[in-house]
Amino acid sequence: MIAAAIGKDKSVVSRELRRNRNDRGDYSFSHAQMLADVRKERLVRPRTFTGEVQNRINRYMRKWQWSPEQIAGYCRLRGYAMVSVERIYQYIRQDKAEGGDLYRNCRHRLKHRRRPVGRHIPIRDRVSIDERPASADGTRYGDWEMDTIVGPGNKDAMLTLVERSQGYSIIARLPKGKDADGLLRVAYRELLPYMGYIRFITTDNGTEFARHRELAQALGTKIYFTHPYASWEKGLIEYTNKLYRQYIPKGVRFDCYTDQQIKQIQYKI
Repeated sequence: MIAAAIGKDKSVVSRELRRNRNDRGDYSFSHAQMLADVRKERLVRPRTFTGEVQNRINRYMRKWQWSPEQIAGYCRLRGYAMVSVERIYQYIRQDKAEGGDLYRNCRHRLKHRRRPVGRHIPIRDRVSIDERPASADGTRYGDWEMDTIVGPGNKDAMLTLVERSQGYSIIARLPKGKDADGLLRVAYRELLPYMGYIRFITTDNGTEFARHRELAQALGTKIYFTHPYASWEKGLIEYTNKLYRQYIPKGVRFDCYTDQQIKQIQYKI
C-alpha cells in the first residue's frame, strides 16, 4: 500500500525501512532524515583507494588482525580516509590472486564452508528460546550467550561466553573436553563473579550443556536453548568464536596453549 501510494516499487520501501530503522526496529522520518544527512556528509570525504588507504589497511590487518568491517568503522569514527568494506575485500582478493598473504588475516580466510548436519540428541528439561522474554534483546546488561569450540577430533574443548550488551567475552579450557560435568564446573567458576547480574543465558543443544538445570540453579538464572541447527539465534557468541578462532585456529591442539596465553587472547579481544 505504501509503495502504491508514493508511486515506488515495494523493494524501494523495503530497502528504506531496513536501512533507516532504529535499534528497536522502528522507523520514523526524523531518524531516517538524520541518518541520510550523516551519510551525505560522510560521502563528501575522499574515497579514492590511495597509497595512504592501502597502507592503513595493511597495517590494521597485519598488526591487529582487524576485519574490513572493523577497519571501515574505526576510520569512520576517527575521520580517516577509507574506502567501503566491499572495496577492502576487493583489495584483499586482488592481493591473494597476486600471491599475497593478506587474506590469511581474515577470520574466515575468504572461505565459507558448509557444515554437515548431524544427529540431534535432545536435552532433558530444556527450555526453548521461544519462551525467552522479549526484554532479553541485548540492550540491557546481564543477558549472556554460551557455546564451546573444539579441537581436532573433538578431543579438546573450550567454553566461550559473551555478555550481549557490552560484547565482553570469556574463554576457558575444559579439562575433560565436551563433558557435561566438567562444563558445569568451569561455567560456574567463570560466571561466579557476575552472580546477581546474570539475567538469562542462551545456548545451543550440545550434549555438553545437559546439566543446565544445576548451572541455572547455582547461578540464580535461567537458561534457554536455541532451535536445533539455528546458530543465528545466538549470533553474538558465534561471531565471538570466530574472533577466538583467529588466534586458536582449527586443526591446532589446545594443549599448545597455556592458560595464561588463553587469557591473553581473551583480554585482547
